[in-house]
Amino acid sequence: MTLSDAYAQLRELVSAAEDDINKAAGGNKAAGTRVRKKMQDIKNHAHDMRKLVLESRGDDETPTKPTTPTTPTTPAKS
Repeated sequence: MTLSDAYAQLRELVSAAEDDINKAAGGNKAAGTRVRKKMQDIKNHAHDMRKLVLESRGDDETPTKPTTPTTPTTPAKS
């Protein structure tokens, strides 16, 4: 799957949620449940897209958080 195909699919997922979002905003609890399910699908697809972006630029690994340097401790004077 190409990045543009994945983006088009993400847009479709967001569009498909619109009706249920409006119903949920009106108080429809069943629509709220459907929205939460669709949002989870969107989240998963966005995560997959993120992987595609990393692969397309040649980064196979997710960047790691930099470590903070430790400060050396000096012994207390007696």
